[in-house]
Amino acid sequence: MTNPAPRKRLVVTSDDFGLSTQVNEAVERAHCDGILTTASLMVSAPGAADAVARARAMPSLRVGLHLVMVEAWPTLPAADLPDLTDGAGLLRADQAKLGLDLARNVRARRQLAAEIRAQFEAYRATGLPLDHVNAHKHFHIHPIIAGIVLKIGRDYGMRAIRVPRESREALRRAEPGSRPGLALDTAPWAALLRARARRAGLLTPDGVLGLAWSGAMTPARVEGLLRHLPDGLTELYLHPATAGGFPGEAAGYAYAEEFAALVAPESRAALAASGAVTGGFSDFAR
Repeated sequence: MTNPAPRKRLVVTSDDFGLSTQVNEAVERAHCDGILTTASLMVSAPGAADAVARARAMPSLRVGLHLVMVEAWPTLPAADLPDLTDGAGLLRADQAKLGLDLARNVRARRQLAAEIRAQFEAYRATGLPLDHVNAHKHFHIHPIIAGIVLKIGRDYGMRAIRVPRESREALRRAEPGSRPGLALDTAPWAALLRARARRAGLLTPDGVLGLAWSGAMTPARVEGLLRHLPDGLTELYLHPATAGGFPGEAAGYAYAEEFAALVAPESRAALAASGAVTGGFSDFAR
């Protein structure tokens, strides 16, 4: 007889692994001394090589691919991506217009498919097991991008993907008096992604925490979320760094506070009290 699955399972993720040394240091310390279980690697960011070296020294840290399609460094030469890059050679920042361009321009879609494949290839070259896939600014919920990722991901052993859907009730329980808005702009696309991913046999979280308070996941909020953790498989994601002031940082993000939330004794106590089993997606996909 097999043991029943635990009621609460939790993946605690840092996005933007590889963005900077400050982010990488926070990931290492939050995994060794805190509650962090996974990290999502930006394979072409300035600190990617340092991130990979740290990950190899921490085999218990589960690492996945953080696909980048906007506002960052491409993996292919910018000259190969004329419809996706700007004059500085970076991936375009106008995400909404890029989404429309992908629907209208077959050349742009071909360039994007090539860039996505190049990022999967770069991840494979690290030798790290692929725990999961997600995307910078959740751009993988775009139906066209989702189709490309689902198709290419099969070739690289993708087994789990983030579906960014967040319970507003969980937020209100964690922070009484808060009035988080509805994610009307992303919810339909996230629902479609979940259906497509599950048809493809991929593991997806039942819920994701970190959307409404992205960049503002304070220790108090993280403790509250952990104390009111819902049943099922939840992904809690943050953007920790030991300090700000690095290229590519998001304006207004409280990086150091998010790092503090991951190592706070109150977070560890709340997680223990929840009874949740923690790990990476690969641990729960078995």
